[in-house]
Amino acid sequence: MENPQDIFSSNGGCLIDIVIEKYLVESKESVSHVQLACSMQDCAFPLDGTELCIWNTEDPSHQLLILRGHHQPITAMAFGNKVNPLLICSASLDYVIMWNLEECREKVLQGLVPRGTVMGSLLGKVLCLQLSPDDHVVAVCAGNKIFMLDIEVWDHCTGSLIYSSSVLSAYPLLSLFIDAESRQLVTGCADGQLWIFSLMDGHHYRRVARVDLRKKTETFSTRRVKSGLCSQPEESHLPSTSALGKGEQVEVTFPVLRLAPCDLSLIPNSACGCLSSENTQCVWIGSSVGLFVFNLANLEVEAALYYKDFQSLSILLAGSCALRNRTADRKALCLLASLFGGKIAVLEINPAALVRAQQCPSVGQSLSVPASFCVLPTSPLYLGIAKEKSTKAASQQRCGHDGAVNAVCWSQDRRWLLSAAQDGTLRVWSARGAELALLLGKDMFSKPIQSAQFYYIDAFILLSSGPEFQLLKYHIDTCKDEIKRYKQKSKSKLICRLSMTGAVDMTSLSAVNDFYSHIVLTAGRNRTVEVFDLNAGCSAAVIAEAHSRPVHQICQNKGSSFTTQQPQAYNLFLTTAIGDGMRLWDLRTLRCERHFEGHPTRGYPCGIAFSPCGRFAACGAEDRHAYVYEMGSSTYSHRLAGHTDTVTGVAFNPSAPQHGAHLHTTELYKGRREKCVLLPPASTGKHLEEKWDELCGAFRGRFKRRKPCLSYYGHSGTGERFPSQIY
Repeated sequence: MENPQDIFSSNGGCLIDIVIEKYLVESKESVSHVQLACSMQDCAFPLDGTELCIWNTEDPSHQLLILRGHHQPITAMAFGNKVNPLLICSASLDYVIMWNLEECREKVLQGLVPRGTVMGSLLGKVLCLQLSPDDHVVAVCAGNKIFMLDIEVWDHCTGSLIYSSSVLSAYPLLSLFIDAESRQLVTGCADGQLWIFSLMDGHHYRRVARVDLRKKTETFSTRRVKSGLCSQPEESHLPSTSALGKGEQVEVTFPVLRLAPCDLSLIPNSACGCLSSENTQCVWIGSSVGLFVFNLANLEVEAALYYKDFQSLSILLAGSCALRNRTADRKALCLLASLFGGKIAVLEINPAALVRAQQCPSVGQSLSVPASFCVLPTSPLYLGIAKEKSTKAASQQRCGHDGAVNAVCWSQDRRWLLSAAQDGTLRVWSARGAELALLLGKDMFSKPIQSAQFYYIDAFILLSSGPEFQLLKYHIDTCKDEIKRYKQKSKSKLICRLSMTGAVDMTSLSAVNDFYSHIVLTAGRNRTVEVFDLNAGCSAAVIAEAHSRPVHQICQNKGSSFTTQQPQAYNLFLTTAIGDGMRLWDLRTLRCERHFEGHPTRGYPCGIAFSPCGRFAACGAEDRHAYVYEMGSSTYSHRLAGHTDTVTGVAFNPSAPQHGAHLHTTELYKGRREKCVLLPPASTGKHLEEKWDELCGAFRGRFKRRKPCLSYYGHSGTGERFPSQIY
């Protein structure tokens, strides 16, 4: 394992600036698994079992305010939400007592014994306390009154139960947090699992995501190693023992001891590196081995602070934890209790220094999908400036692929249709008469073509084969010689070919064709996403560990001919992988901005799509539904039914950019791909889902078994739709 200096000093961070141990006290009795409490300036913890101690961080004398009233060991405590008066509630087997700290301090100065108000007695062992926002009501979890294996949400106005989940885990739920801004409920288990639920109206408390904290920290460490932040690969930070024998280790999970808000909006953007603090919704996770900054939008760990990496800390393994942000100096207070022994420590953490020290460095040059520079004379795109004109078709010829078609793309002028198949050929067809205009044979590619498309406003053909992608310049001439009528006059020329780092096979490729762009996005079997700048003719950036499995589709925010967006919006793109949902990325920061995983995709690659307005994303799923997400929410807004098998592909109608209207889907029927085009009206809510069900019923049962072919819909000059097929 690398030294702490390697962990925190790569981006200018300093160990002293990140965390400072402000106070240390040792109790005669262990306070492990006791609910501790922190406010803006005060920390509360039990001392010697029955004494409630309040330590003020602003008091230079470090004098403890000791409150006595319990005869049994204190098991839980919580501060109120109001500053004046500041209340604290403590609980034990005998009493639940409310204390007014201002009055208690005045009585101590007068030489009197401070006393509190008994709220309840003999309630049993209290595991958790929580005060209402107005400090008028105390929620007490005592004995078997609340089952720890169930999440229960109560309507306080009527006193009735409005939701009860099933058993989430075999381990107890240790912490609970409600994010008022995103309206999400987050709970943490003793086995290191995070469960996130939506509290929005109409969502019926559905689960948004399930997160394994251990796996997220491993992914975070791996990304830092591959980005060059660490001098050598990191070892596991988990506590272990070699009791089973030499060389054998027993790994311990990350119990989620505490969840608390982490407000990065108080920190300047310059202090957070490439992490945008304006719209970032983060939460502190206190665990036995360290503290973590967790992003609720992209479901990723943004920063990790392990206790054993700091030699100045007295507690290396925590049994209890409490966290609180301070708005005055933009720092955070952390109250720790040792898992073994009676040590209690107060830490002061600088979130800006912690995040800045561990954020991946930005790329040397600013990347942008819309072309911001002129094409260089040395660029492979220089040949595409002078576009050639193709002649009109003189005759028709029908021919087809011998294998399954795995890529299809329209040209920007809608005159040509490009297709690639498992037979190793690439074909360009005339959109009108189903005429073959260009054929690239098997001898040109070492492996089958996985992705193919037109590029640079139809100036090039871009395709991926094996570990490389090729840029082809083409010329289409459909005129036929009466003597050599079967000889193809259309030509193509290889301009350049570039391989992924590590020479791994490409699984997906994407580039914008609607406007000039020098950026090409690729994905490989090593779970990376690589960005190529064809103006420079080289790789520009690599995103390591983009998904837990190889990415099978990249979808860019391209807009459409019927709508435009802000130039910065075109830098967003989506990726998806089997079993890992869908991720939204920003090319400027190379960061995942949001993670969508409310749709089941555990065994089959399901397609994704961006809406023309850039506000929605759609995806298929294995539960025979199509899902529509809003960019500002991690949970789906619509779940469209009507299919009888896995939904493998989705697409938006470019002429209806608003509200996710006119969604096309592709369904998998009995192991075969068939095309199903559904056009619901431009509506939202229940009306959209009702019309979707009606149209699905009308289309169901109309598909017959056919040989592999391409099927699409064209438009005549009068706007009339007509079907066309290529066999």
